[in-house]
Amino acid sequence: MAELTGLADDRALLGRTSTAERVSDILRSRIADGFFPPGTRLSEDSIGGALGVSRNTLREAFRLLTHERLLVHELNRGVFVRVLTVDDVTDIYRTRGLVECAVVRSLGEPPYAVEGLAAAVAEGRRAAGEGDWKSVSTANIHFHRELVALAGSARTDEVMRSVFAELRLAFHVVDDPRRLHEPYLARNGEILQTLRAGRREEAEKLLADYLDDSLAGLVEVYGRRVSDGGGGVG
Repeated sequence: MAELTGLADDRALLGRTSTAERVSDILRSRIADGFFPPGTRLSEDSIGGALGVSRNTLREAFRLLTHERLLVHELNRGVFVRVLTVDDVTDIYRTRGLVECAVVRSLGEPPYAVEGLAAAVAEGRRAAGEGDWKSVSTANIHFHRELVALAGSARTDEVMRSVFAELRLAFHVVDDPRRLHEPYLARNGEILQTLRAGRREEAEKLLADYLDDSLAGLVEVYGRRVSDGGGGVG
């Protein structure tokens, strides 16, 4: 299976403690990177063999990722990478709006530690210059993870890690990633500069508008793609 290419190399990440949590971390990363696209059936034998872990360990990792809504178990068929509905996408953005805007609103007095945001903006611009729109998508997620990290809350980071991983399931179904992600390169930069200048309320407004526009654009292209069968389980 092509999507298993390189998975055996991840054995080293397991170290001497091959726990289900470590396996789930590896699979979550692979799903986020698109190695296992939405609708893909995950083979216990192939993945367990590639990682060198027991069936029980792998099943526990699958259970953890199912709880995170990245996988779905279908009776008598197996475990599949989840295909989001349009309602799922809308709910993800509702959660993003509640959390991300609240983080910016509660930042307190400037200056703000925006170095991580700046690095993510630079990462996105580099990727765009190379025409690597998959990496632009990754940089965009990094920008928003860094934005959430400004809250200094490990719990919020953990919640949003799952939300962003689930969001990428939608991104992987979209057939024109440039159209989806390119407009937000400049908007990320604008939010960065506004926060750098200490204008928190303005940044929150920019972010809220950004999320509204991003949702509308994603629902348009994602809904059409899924209805055409581009994201169906197979």
